[in-house]
Amino acid sequence: MSQSGAGSRAGGPFIVAGLAAEHADQISTVPAAPTGVWFGVVASLRRRWCRVLTDSPDDGVIIERVAALDVGKAEVVCCVRVPGAQAGHRAQEVRTWATMTRALSAMTDWLHGLGVTRVVMEATSDYWKPAFYLLEAAGFETWLVNARDVKHLPGRPKTDKLDAVWLCKVAERQMLRPSFVPPEPVRRLRDLTRYRVDLVAERGREKNRVEKLLEDAGIKVSVVVSDIFGVSGRAMLAALVAGQRDPLVLAGMARSSMRRKIPELGQAFEGRFSEHHAFLLSRMLAHVDALDRDIAAVEDRIEELIVPFADAAARIDEIPGVGRTAARIIIAEIGTDMARFPSAAHLASWAKFSPGTRESAGRSLGTGSTGHGNVYLARALGEAAVGASKTDTFLGERYRRIARRRGKKRAVVALGRSILVIIWHLLNDPDAHFSDLGTDFYDRHRSTQRAVRSHIRQLQALGYQVSVQPAA
Repeated sequence: MSQSGAGSRAGGPFIVAGLAAEHADQISTVPAAPTGVWFGVVASLRRRWCRVLTDSPDDGVIIERVAALDVGKAEVVCCVRVPGAQAGHRAQEVRTWATMTRALSAMTDWLHGLGVTRVVMEATSDYWKPAFYLLEAAGFETWLVNARDVKHLPGRPKTDKLDAVWLCKVAERQMLRPSFVPPEPVRRLRDLTRYRVDLVAERGREKNRVEKLLEDAGIKVSVVVSDIFGVSGRAMLAALVAGQRDPLVLAGMARSSMRRKIPELGQAFEGRFSEHHAFLLSRMLAHVDALDRDIAAVEDRIEELIVPFADAAARIDEIPGVGRTAARIIIAEIGTDMARFPSAAHLASWAKFSPGTRESAGRSLGTGSTGHGNVYLARALGEAAVGASKTDTFLGERYRRIARRRGKKRAVVALGRSILVIIWHLLNDPDAHFSDLGTDFYDRHRSTQRAVRSHIRQLQALGYQVSVQPAA
C-alpha cells in the first residue's frame, strides 16, 4: 500500500507495518526507510509512531438502561434510552416534566418502570438539586456532571430536547465523569459552614459601611484605633448614637492600653456628626449585632453536626495553620471518605491545587495556572497556608524555601497543596496523626554534593574562582 503526498519524499512510498486497510488515509502511516542522511531520523520516527499502536483498556460496554435530564427552573426534559426490539438497536423516548415534587415523583416511577439504572444530569445552577435528591433517595445511580464535559457539538440546533438526547447518548457510552456530591450528613454540614462564611463576609461589609459613615461625618477614630468594634470602640459608637458629642467625654471611654491615646482620640472625635449620621449608625450597629447572633447560632448548629466527624476534625486540627473553623470547613467540602479520591494527587487535582496541563505541538501553553476550583475550600486552605508559613515547622520552612525562588503567591498555593495532601493521608487512615518533620528536614535529607555545587555557584556569582579539596 502506498500513497503520495506532501509528507512523502519525492513521491516515495509510505509503509504501514503490520496493517492492511482499504482507506490508507485514515490510519497512521510510516515513511519507508530511505537511504542517506534521513535514515536515522525516519527510523526514529517509525519507532515512535509504531509505539502509538498499543492496547488500551476499553470494555466497550454501553449502559443498557440510562436516562438523562436537561434541568430548568420550571421543567425537566428527560430522555431515556433502553435496548431496542432488534439486536444492536436502541429505543428512545423523551418526555417533559414539571419540577414540582409531585411531577418529579411521577417521573421517578416512570424511570423505575423502564428499569433505568443510571440517571445523569448537568449541574445547572441549583435547579438540579430537587431532582437529584429525589432520584438518589429512590435508589438510582445518580450522576451530576459538569456542563463543560457535555457541551453540544457546534453547528447543530440547540433545544432542551436535543440537549437531553445528546447527554443521554454520551452517558450510555460512559464518556462522562461524575462530579463529587457528598452524602447527606456532609451536605448539611456544608450548608452551615458556607452560610457562616457568607454571614462573616456580610458582617465585614457592614463594618466597612460604619467606617465610611464616620469618615463622612469627619470622625477619624479609625486612624487612632485599629479596631473600632472592640470594647472601647463600641462604647464610643453607642455614645455617639445616644447623643454624646463632647470629644473629651468620648475619648475618656477608652479602656486599658487605649487610654494612652486619649489626646489623639479627642482630636479624632472633632467632626460634624449629626442626627442623620446617628440614625444610620444605629441601624448599622443593630445589623452587626444581629449578624453576630446569627453567626453564633450557626456555629452552635455546626458543633452539633460535626459530632460524627469529631475525630477527623481533631486530627486535621493538629496541622500547623489549621484551626477549628478551618477543619470544619475542610470536612464539609471534601467529606471524610477518601474512596472518592484514589490518591492525594486526585484530591489536589479536583481542588485545583495542581498546575494545569495544556500542550500543543510539543509546547506547553499558558502559565501553568491551577484554574478555579471550590472557592470555600481554597479560602480555608489559603488561610491555613498563610498561618503555617509563620511557624517554625516543616511547613513554614517549605513556604520560605519556595517563596525565595518562586515568590510568595506561588508559595502559598504550594503550601496549600501540601496541607491538602496531609489531610488526605489523615482521612484515608483513621489511625494516622500529624507528625511534624521539623525545620531541619531539608538539611538532613540534602545531598552533600548538591550542597557543594550550590555554594560553588553562589561564590562564582560573586566573582570568585573556587577549587574544592576534600578534607584529610
